[in-house]
Amino acid sequence: MILAIESSCDDSSISITKIDTLELVFHKKISQELQHSVYGGVVPELAARLHIEALPKILEECKEYLKDLKAVAVTNAPGLSVTLTEGVAMAKAISIALDIPIIAVNHLKGHIYSLFIEKQTIFPITVLLVSGGHTQIIEANSLNDMQILAKTIDDSFGESFDKVSKMLNLGYPGGPIIEKYSKNGDCNRFSFPIPLYQSPKIEFSYSGLKNAVRLKIDELQQIGITEQDIRDVCASFQKTAVDHILQKLKKLFKQKSIKNFAIVGGASANLYLRAELEKLCTTYNATLYLSKLKYCSDNAAMIGRVAIEQYKNKDFIAIEDLDIKTRLKDY
Repeated sequence: MILAIESSCDDSSISITKIDTLELVFHKKISQELQHSVYGGVVPELAARLHIEALPKILEECKEYLKDLKAVAVTNAPGLSVTLTEGVAMAKAISIALDIPIIAVNHLKGHIYSLFIEKQTIFPITVLLVSGGHTQIIEANSLNDMQILAKTIDDSFGESFDKVSKMLNLGYPGGPIIEKYSKNGDCNRFSFPIPLYQSPKIEFSYSGLKNAVRLKIDELQQIGITEQDIRDVCASFQKTAVDHILQKLKKLFKQKSIKNFAIVGGASANLYLRAELEKLCTTYNATLYLSKLKYCSDNAAMIGRVAIEQYKNKDFIAIEDLDIKTRLKDY
């Protein structure tokens, strides 16, 4: 079995996965959303303190499995430095105490492997990763053969939802809140510009759309913004944000033959985005793969799934070499 730890942002999570059968025998996550919502976003120092409280409590529940562990895995990049440190420190302690090797896991690979929790892998696959910190298209051929085909040049898809929600004083995290309000809104009432619409490049940008939404909110507030106005702004913004992704993906599908396509990351839980991607994949005869909704956001189960592949490859790291990285240029 492998014990995996995830603490890259505001979710404290530990999992235990069987190496031979891929069975997830233990998985628990403690979210910090409520504590951070007061501040309208993640506060790194607060997140670190909450990890210090939560991770030992979860580990206490794993005591019966410790004797059967073959390795300990931990997210070491990318993420917030102060939160990654907590998980890495715990992994080092477990490694020393049990005399087992450490596996350092790329958090973004973890999101891709959220597709394969308790399942065999499917490669090659083209993956759209959308979260609060990333918007990328990755061509994944194997664990160690992944390349970024496109990415955002400014804000991420999920980050734009958080910022629009904050403009409307709706709370944090913005993704599920905007989606909820959109269900009762008119997505065609406000015409927001689709970012980079005329650009032939396959890349993403959300800062301009965010600014257009801000101007519309300011305009509505001057005359007295209503609840229906808020719903319509949310619906119109969500539609435009998704249309931007669809437009760039259509360019990609026309350029290359894609048999397997997937969407992962926290923002991949957006049901409107999922439905639109299903239509797109049907049009281009591609099979769409989706993570279970409970595995879209950060979790240790996906880290453990990557770790199994690294364990089989004997991809371990010495304690003295294990360090954190807040950013990664590639996979």
